[in-house]
Amino acid sequence: MPDEGTAQAVEEKTDQNQDAEDSRTQAQSVELAEAVENENTGAGASIDLLLDINVPVTVAIGRKEVPVQRLLQLSPGSILKLDKPIEAPADLYVKDIRFATGSIVVVEDRFAVRIKEILGPEAAEAPGKA
Repeated sequence: MPDEGTAQAVEEKTDQNQDAEDSRTQAQSVELAEAVENENTGAGASIDLLLDINVPVTVAIGRKEVPVQRLLQLSPGSILKLDKPIEAPADLYVKDIRFATGSIVVVEDRFAVRIKEILGPEAAEAPGKA
């Protein structure tokens, strides 16, 4: 075990090394130009950039919590009964935020959703809470 004198000497050497590093660090002041407001940077211009972005929409017809043991027993032909009745609307989500409800329909041999209601921010919720 090092004695108290050795520990103090190591601490002093560490402090000296830190002081030497600090003296080698150079800081320079910088003059910044004032930002000039551009007419094309208003809220209208920035929202236009976002209007063409594609976002994934998820449609949920129901949910089911399953114990892992039951999940491992699933096979082709297994049926999971969901939490919603058949007449209940489907929920539409963008980024896990519910924004609308609708009915499942078929259009040209594909599933589709007929929008019933667009939800306001107060009604929007994450999946599993609807």
